[in-house]
Amino acid sequence: MSTASSSPRRLTRKGQETRQRIVEAAADLVFKQGVAHTTIEDVRAAADVSSSQLYHYFDDKAALVSAVIEHQTDAIVSNHERLDLSTLEGLRAWRDWVVDYQRSIDYRGGCPIGSLGSELADTDPEARAQVAEGFKRWETAIQSGLREMHAHGRLAPDADPDSLALALLTALQGGLLLARSNGTPNRFKPHSTRYSNWSLDSATQPPRRHPSDRGSVSRSEPRCRHRRPARTRG
Repeated sequence: MSTASSSPRRLTRKGQETRQRIVEAAADLVFKQGVAHTTIEDVRAAADVSSSQLYHYFDDKAALVSAVIEHQTDAIVSNHERLDLSTLEGLRAWRDWVVDYQRSIDYRGGCPIGSLGSELADTDPEARAQVAEGFKRWETAIQSGLREMHAHGRLAPDADPDSLALALLTALQGGLLLARSNGTPNRFKPHSTRYSNWSLDSATQPPRRHPSDRGSVSRSEPRCRHRRPARTRG
């Protein structure tokens, strides 16, 4: 898939608005019905533009799909920027935002990036690579917040922020896939919150020690302790 024409040419303000309208219309259609079932004519009609206008901005469908992937990735990353992912509360607010959004669309379509990856991975190497880069940007945005949490002692000292970021993203994708596959909306939140809570709690609570260990730290004690409590003589 050639993506050379997916980047905007030098455009006037009106041209930028027209191009954005085309991309948003295409993104909406692709999310609802997939790439294969979305035609150029569908996009043209939805964006209310002529064929000559559409082809002025995009040489072919492949270029348009590339712009859709970029658009969906930018939308997700921008949502992370407005949430404070450097706190446990912020991470859970992000998770709840995703759940609430999925509820608002009746849990249809799954993840905007993940659904594109599922459809294009085996047939379009360039699109697959672009989707992979989109996931990497998403993962990096989560990593940034977790690294800040770790630097300020808000994660357990032995927690790995990068591995945790991947675990959270994987838990989210798994929850979305289960909801879409089962066709039962009520199953989504239990799955997504269960696994994301497990990942978060594993990182923010001290490791469980054997009861026979002297000076052990209880899970009920404050999180993210950097020093063991003083040992007592038995």
